Amino acid sequence: MKKGDFILICLMLCIAFLGFGVTFFGENNQGGTLTVTIDGKIYGTYDMSVDQKIIMDETTGYNGFEIKDGVVTMVEADCPDQYCVKHTPINKEGETIVCLPHKVVLEITDSEEQRELDA
Repeated sequence: MKKGDFILICLMLCIAFLGFGVTFFGENNQGGTLTVTIDGKIYGTYDMSVDQKIIMDETTGYNGFEIKDGVVTMVEADCPDQYCVKHTPINKEGETIVCLPHKVVLEITDSEEQRELDA
């Protein structure tokens, strides 16, 4: 390996780490709204700044989630695998918790004020 190859590899690694750093540590928008859907239909939307516990006892199944300090956690469900309950808490825009047996999706979206496009 020549000196030029070594410099090129180091430069490419630095660019990759810089890109990772910007993506990981850069601006992570805290979501403003939690949208809950059951079987593709909107069940409700909830403000992430209000602490609350919601119980959904539908024909598809029983799920309960909690919003506390801007973080959403699925706290209980009667599905057999319990993957949704074991899921890590979510708080950033675009993150989701899904309960496949009950077809429940908790998705964090941006707040209404942030939806306006920049010209």
